Amino acid sequence: MLQTTPESTLLGQDFLTWLWFRVDKKNSNFALNDGKNFTVAIEQRISVLGGGTHGQESASVNSPKGELTEAKTGLITGKKVQKAQFRFTLDSDEWLVNIKADDFTLNGIKTPKIEQKSDPQDEPDATLLEKYSLLEQIYTLFDAVYNTFLTIRTTKKWDAEVEEIRAWLQEK
Repeated sequence: MLQTTPESTLLGQDFLTWLWFRVDKKNSNFALNDGKNFTVAIEQRISVLGGGTHGQESASVNSPKGELTEAKTGLITGKKVQKAQFRFTLDSDEWLVNIKADDFTLNGIKTPKIEQKSDPQDEPDATLLEKYSLLEQIYTLFDAVYNTFLTIRTTKKWDAEVEEIRAWLQEK
């Protein structure tokens, strides 16, 4: 886990804002090092936080229809994404995960469903080992997305990306 510092929080906020923009407006496809493709989608939960004249103001949206207008409006007024829920899909497997900007914590992870083994000759720990494998896989997917972000964030491409994000925020 990353130690929380103002710099890591800012980077995490940039990352979550960029990822929301990327999957909403540009392209939700990402690639692993082995060339396999996967997708990411923003889900119905997002929280934004920012300074106001009377301290910190926040907006948390939990919309079953996926309408995140209030959170997007919060970004326009200077708030920053604090945490968001995303769906990662690789082949037919799906993970639902909450990501926090402060320390890049992945929590509330829902892995793909595991078939229960009923054959007594099956390895007794097979289900547990499969669950660990699925947890390891979500971290691999997250790392691929984060590396894509860092590739843009640490180059001159970032300025153009920020302009596209600003334009996206102004869309109705």
